[in-house]
This record gives sequence, structure tokens and C-alpha cells, in this order.
Amino acid sequence: MKISVVGTGYVGLVSGTCFAETGITVTCVDVDSDKINKLNKGIVPIYEPGLDDMIQRNVEKSRLFFSTDLKESLIDAEVVFIAVGTPPDEDGSADLKHVIGVAREVGQHMTKYLVVVTKSTVPVGTAVKVKNAIKEELDKRGVNIPFDVASNPEFLKEGDAIDDFLKPDRIVIGIESDEAEKTLRKLYKPFVLNNHPILFMDIPSAEMTKYAANSMLATKISFMNDIANLCEIIGADVNSVRRGIGSDSRIGSKFIYPGVGYGGSCFPKDVKALIKTAQENNYTLRVLQAVEDVNDLQKSVLFNKIYKHFNGNLHGKKFAIWGLSFKPNTDDMREAPSLVIIDKLVNHGANVVAYDPVSMEETHRRIGDTITYAKDQYEALLDADALLVVTEWNEFRVPNFQMVEKLLKNKIIFDGRNIYEPSEMKELGFIYYGIGRKV
Repeated sequence: MKISVVGTGYVGLVSGTCFAETGITVTCVDVDSDKINKLNKGIVPIYEPGLDDMIQRNVEKSRLFFSTDLKESLIDAEVVFIAVGTPPDEDGSADLKHVIGVAREVGQHMTKYLVVVTKSTVPVGTAVKVKNAIKEELDKRGVNIPFDVASNPEFLKEGDAIDDFLKPDRIVIGIESDEAEKTLRKLYKPFVLNNHPILFMDIPSAEMTKYAANSMLATKISFMNDIANLCEIIGADVNSVRRGIGSDSRIGSKFIYPGVGYGGSCFPKDVKALIKTAQENNYTLRVLQAVEDVNDLQKSVLFNKIYKHFNGNLHGKKFAIWGLSFKPNTDDMREAPSLVIIDKLVNHGANVVAYDPVSMEETHRRIGDTITYAKDQYEALLDADALLVVTEWNEFRVPNFQMVEKLLKNKIIFDGRNIYEPSEMKELGFIYYGIGRKV
């Protein structure tokens, strides 16, 4: 079986590579010739554990190809996935110009029956727009080539994307014909053999499932951050509260870890897009609006603790930051809380020295030399007035606290991810600030 995946961003590259891993012949297409040239040289543009090796393996076995030529990639293809970006517009709605642009190009070049699948996260109703765009191009050509559209949202966690794709909780597919279902069942047959459920449904329901899933997870995070802030006020410890509610099977222990807010390419964008979709249909998602509001405020919580501790005098102070990416095991800086914290510190005259295992290059691309980048986590500490833990990379969890004490000017830790125990920090003589922790 042969397929095309248009877009070599996070979703497209992981999806195409994982499909190739199951024996399917995949061509990943992108208009960015520089990115395609690098991929053909074995240079992977994103950081995802295990992806480099999987790409190399499937390229060597002639199952995975990279191209800028969509027309050529459609030859003999049975399915084409649209996995291009859908960045938020100024009003929060998803920008579909790239999705529709690919649909038009497919309509201009397709020569036989195709199933055109939206893999990008798109609002309800996008499949209709994709279908109309393809049909318009076919009409311009004066040809009547049958095709189907489908929706197959992704549920990948950055840092665990390969396992999520190869061992999914579920595969959601929206279709509107038996032929499309037959084709996509064939494509996903390797996953069915491992008892992973495929949930076929109508297209609007599939499109909605993606937004609803991400919004529910974002809601759990914002709820727990709100509770953490209240815990500090009333003298409770949010870690005890988290364990207490997480043991309830109806709630579960995932996504109830308080911190400095969620970021990344999915949650912020999808929450905004779903709120906008509701507004366009004269409905207000009040809970989800609160989720977004809480998250925006939460990104300032760590800075507020710093500001209060130093009595508002941050000018000339030096702060060490451990962790820049929005979560561990990725170099993704989109909507990263660290950017908000850095911006506030710098605007108040502070100096920032940061270390992150993989995302410093991407951070530099975004903010340049606004901050200093350390060679390792301990270099960042030298003569710093305090340490800020912003991303919970494993290598930060059990540091050499004697070294930390020796290098820091002041024994102060602002732990934005609650990876240290307040009692242990007190024993070691550190002034410690967590999120919702009882010191």
C-alpha cells in the first residue's frame, strides 16, 4: 500500500514514519525545500526520542521518501493525509489556508480514486471545505474522478509520540462512505492485530473528538493549578490533595500535576479554537473560557513568587533557569511558560542564565541573546540569586545539592514543577517555593 503525507511538521513526520514502520510505502511532502533536503540527508528537524533511528531504518528499506512534489507523490497513492499547520488566527480560530491549499493541489493533480484525510487538528466543518476545494479543482479540469474525504485526528504526546502512534489508546476515524472505511481499515490493519480499537464515526464527530479530548486534558491541568493556588492560601499541600483525588478511578492520576501552566502546539491552540467555534455558533463555553484564563494567569505564578521574595527589586539580579521547553523530551517552545517568565524577569531588569537539554537552539531562534545559555545545568547556577525549575527534565530531579549550594549566591529554589520535597529542601537549608506546597 502507498500513501502520501503532506506536511513534515511534528504530526506529519511522526505519522509518516510510523506508517512506514508497519510496511507501508510513504512519501512525506513539504513545500519547504530546505527541510526536505535536510531530511534526505538524515537531518531531522524536530526532537522526538527514537524518531531519528526510525526514519533512517525506513529510508534504508525504501519505505520512506521525502519530496517537494505533491503531484508525483499521488501516483499510485491510495490515501493522502493532510498534516500541515493550522496556527491560530488573531481571533483564536484555526487558520485553514494551508489545509485548503493542499486540498486544491490534490484536486489539480489526482488521477484516480483517493481518500483524502485531514490529520491536522481542524474545526468541525473543515472536511466539507476540503471536499468543496477538491471538487472545484476537478470541475476546473473538466474531470469526474471519485474521491472521499475523512477525518483521522492524532492523539500524540510530544516525547512519547512513537509509542502513542504504534500503540494507541484508540484510532478515531470519521468517514462518509463504505469505500473510505474499507480503505482505511486496510491501512490500519497492523494496529488492529494488536487489539487497538478503531472507532469509525461521522466526520463532524471525529473532528470534534480531537478538540474535546485536548480541552478535557487542559481542563484537568487548569483545575489542579487553581486548587494548588488555593492550597497555598489555606495552608494545605496540593501533593496530598492530588494523591487523594487521583486514587479515585473516576478521576485518575494523569494530568493533575500542578505547575506553571500548559503550553505546546496543541492545548493552547485547540482550547482557543473550540471557544471560537462555540462563539461562531452563538454559544459560550464558560468552563473552557475559565480554563484558558487560569492557564494565562498560571504562567505568571512563579514570577509573582520571585517578585514578592525580592520585594520587587529584581534589577541586576541573576536567575538560573532549568528547563525551557514546554515539557520534557521535546524541543518545542510553542506557548512555553518559560518564555513568559523570562520576559517578565528581563523587563524588570534581571539577568537570566538558562539550561535545557535540547531546546536552547530553538529558544535562541525565538528570543536571541535576551538571555545567556549555559553549557550544563550547573554552569547556569554560578553566582545566581536563585534557581528556577521550569521544565521537569529527569536530569533535574536528583541534582547534586551540595554543588547547587556551592554555586548559588543565595540558597533559594523556585520549583515550578514540584519535583523536590519541601521538607528535604528545608533540611538542606534551602529557601524553597513550590506550587501549592506546604512548606
